[in-house]
Amino acid sequence: MEEVMMWVITAFQNEETKIYEFKTEAEAKEALKSIKGYTILTEVISFYNRSVKLVAV
Repeated sequence: MEEVMMWVITAFQNEETKIYEFKTEAEAKEALKSIKGYTILTEVISFYNRSVKLVAV
C-alpha cells in the first residue's frame, strides 16, 4: 500500500476561493504568511493499494 501526503491551503478572498497544494508542511506554512483572507491549512493523506484492480464501473 502506498501513502501519498500533501498539504492544502484553501483561501477565501472576497467572492473567490483559491486552493494551493504543497508537498511539505513547511512550504505550506511559509506560503500562509503571504496569503490574504481567511485560510484553512489541511493535511491530506491518501492510501493507494496498487494490487487492487478495477474490474467494472
